Amino acid sequence: MTGTPARPHRVLVFTTPTCPWCNRAKAYLRAHGVPFREVDVSRDVAAARDLVRRTGQMGVPVIEIDGRPIVGFDQARIDALLGLRASAPVH
Repeated sequence: MTGTPARPHRVLVFTTPTCPWCNRAKAYLRAHGVPFREVDVSRDVAAARDLVRRTGQMGVPVIEIDGRPIVGFDQARIDALLGLRASAPVH
């Protein structure tokens, strides 16, 4: 037997349509095959309010990995929480 497969990470990406860093974050996750759910806080007022309550921030992107929020596109922190190897930054 090979053991129990690793549990997939729960990844949410809080975005707005006009945010270039949001697009970079989503592209980075896609490039690494990381499935995620996108929440557009410009359309979901309740999600926006909850995000501010939990992070104290109004800016996006906020990437939540297994319940742990990352404010902004912090590639090193994303890599650490997802167990990805460091790679070249997405431009």
